[in-house]
Amino acid sequence: METLIQIAQLILCLSFLVILHELGHFLPAKYFKTKIEKFYLFFNPWFSLVKKKIGETEYGIGWLPMGGYVKIAGMIDESMDKEQLKQEPQPWEYRSKPAWQRLIIIMGGVIVNFFLAWIIYACLFINHGDNFIDNSKITNGIAVDSVGTILGLKNGDQILKVDGKPQEKFEQLPLEILFGDNITVQRDGKELTFDLSDEGKRDVIKRAGKNFLAAREETVVDSLLPGMQAELAGLKVGDKIVAINDKNTTFFDEFNTVISQHKNDSIRLKVIRGNETVVIKAKTTKEGKLGFANRFSILEKAYVTKDVSFLESIPAGFNKTISTLTGQIKQFKVIFNTKTEAYKQVSGPLRMFKIFKPEWDWTFFWSFTAMFSVWLAFLNVLPIPGLDGGHAVFILIEMITRKKPTEKTLEVAQTIGVVILLTLMALVFGNDIWHLVTGK
Repeated sequence: METLIQIAQLILCLSFLVILHELGHFLPAKYFKTKIEKFYLFFNPWFSLVKKKIGETEYGIGWLPMGGYVKIAGMIDESMDKEQLKQEPQPWEYRSKPAWQRLIIIMGGVIVNFFLAWIIYACLFINHGDNFIDNSKITNGIAVDSVGTILGLKNGDQILKVDGKPQEKFEQLPLEILFGDNITVQRDGKELTFDLSDEGKRDVIKRAGKNFLAAREETVVDSLLPGMQAELAGLKVGDKIVAINDKNTTFFDEFNTVISQHKNDSIRLKVIRGNETVVIKAKTTKEGKLGFANRFSILEKAYVTKDVSFLESIPAGFNKTISTLTGQIKQFKVIFNTKTEAYKQVSGPLRMFKIFKPEWDWTFFWSFTAMFSVWLAFLNVLPIPGLDGGHAVFILIEMITRKKPTEKTLEVAQTIGVVILLTLMALVFGNDIWHLVTGK
């Protein structure tokens, strides 16, 4: 049932975005009196699930959930309808329209996707405010694991900038670091800038970014496991463990490093309890554990909620859309960097549904929809023949040179574009099938 809910959310998201994107082409085409032959949600090779002709346009739903399309008369697109193009251009065909009208028609979908994301983000700001973990309040710096160390980070670093940009929101740091080239930290009282290693990024991607970076916490007992060594030794909730056998353990990462060296061993704990400092003798388990949960309070203290008014939501939504777009451009750079091996983790529809929560969460749904709307805008604006951006490039060349490309040139470009897109689809679906078969 949970999987069905996730799939339903993905289908609803894609359907909503595809319909609005294609409307971005449909409406200006209609306005400029261009004939629309087909309007489809999802692709329909060989057959359609639903189809109905209204006026001159066939509306339908395809069976392949990879997007959708509007078939505009007189346009060289993925349908490669050469028979129509052999005939003399008609006034109601796309190819007969002025270049500026064709540019508006072809870029309409991208424009709709961008403004849709802007509107959704603005509405989310109005309803929920701007909620984030203030990076400046992470006073103890960060704690990193072995992957974070490969990236060049160290326990206690306070992250100031990524690629020269100040970092306000702590929860965004993992992605900023993954997509960034260099980072600036405060380390041992000095400001230090260094490059982020591709090998570290590769390991972050392999582990889906789990736990390579966290807020550094002090070693404070939050709860005790009944009957375990910590309780037997006399530790109490609220005790702050500052040393093991005279080795400093003020921070929990230091505690874990030292305690792991004392498996099935007797140790002395230096503990601050209230206004007193006490020494407690304890014995560790064979795994090097004491049996208590640490208190994690830094993130809670650093959590900030800012109310956003209607007027404030407009620039806030725009800035969020731009930052999302910037992140996706950087993501492409990481994917095509073979050292990071990010191309192996590219997901398609067969795995994408797992992004959604197993229960309906409208805040997450709309947040993801806004992000994916920006992603669709970015993908479609790429100058690849067959995509909106590819068509736009030829129109812009025509407007500059005042010379229209031949239909043969456009056909060849379209064919090349289809080959590129099919290759990318093969990579995406191949990754999906590999992960599903192997369980990785």
